[in-house]
Amino acid sequence: MSAITTGIPSVDLSKFTSGNADLKQEFVQEIGKAFHEVGFVAVTNHGVPQDLIDKFYVSANQFFALPVATKMKAQIPGLAGQRGYTAFGTEHAKQSQVADLKEFFQIGQEVAEGEMKDVYPPNVAVAEQPDFADLGQALFRSFENAGKYLLQAIAIYLDLDENYFDQYVNEGNSILRAIHYPPITKEPSSAIRAEQHEDIDLITLLVGASADGLELQDESGTWVPIKAGVGAIVINVGDMLQRLTNNYLKSTTHRVVNPPRERWHEPRLSIPFFLHPRAAMDLTCLEKCVTEDNPLAFAPITAGEYLDERLREIGLKK
Repeated sequence: MSAITTGIPSVDLSKFTSGNADLKQEFVQEIGKAFHEVGFVAVTNHGVPQDLIDKFYVSANQFFALPVATKMKAQIPGLAGQRGYTAFGTEHAKQSQVADLKEFFQIGQEVAEGEMKDVYPPNVAVAEQPDFADLGQALFRSFENAGKYLLQAIAIYLDLDENYFDQYVNEGNSILRAIHYPPITKEPSSAIRAEQHEDIDLITLLVGASADGLELQDESGTWVPIKAGVGAIVINVGDMLQRLTNNYLKSTTHRVVNPPRERWHEPRLSIPFFLHPRAAMDLTCLEKCVTEDNPLAFAPITAGEYLDERLREIGLKK
């Protein structure tokens, strides 16, 4: 990664967590403005340990290097890709029928006890990669913690109680996904590594990918390359937060393009954390976000209903 972030604004989460009221409010305005105008932001001093990220990258690369037959043992029928392995050529963007050039592995919420314990399917262990699940769960918790602070800042920006989102994301249906884009060995028919799309969740936290390619589409329709600076995490608004705010916060279209031909041999690994609420969260637009200038754009729906709808659109759920 480069030393500086390009393509999107950059903010420092330690301003919010430092205890200084003025710095906290400054962060709230910075991230709120970025989410309203751009939908993306890079966050530094986020608290996710770099050594944990590095160890998970190594373990994920080792998993994807396993034989296909071995990886397929971790693909669980009936889970719509929400746990374990999803094979290359399965998922596609909702407006496309051409599969993206990727394979991935998903790790979900684990609850020790309580009302949510029986809601989530178990995570998938990989016998050939015993540290994969433990490292993934540790990274899941670290992302989840950073995400809660970010949503607290957004709640303040929306004139909600600071802890408004806590009740929904505590033991929420979040997903840690390791995405592997293999080397390109022949001219792609029409697909790119990840076709243009928007994320389903409240917010996505993405640690620096192992190769370039991430682009967002600005208001003019121009594709803007995004590069996060060293140690930064890229955060973007998901469709659930856009619905809740009646389009005030932007779920911006983005994609992962193929590298130049001379770099086709380079694989790409990225690690997004999709921060989802509990399925029961009501995504009905906030009253304060519905105005004469911004009339109601969405019908009421729960987070669970919306997730189910979108998983069918992208080909993971039949």
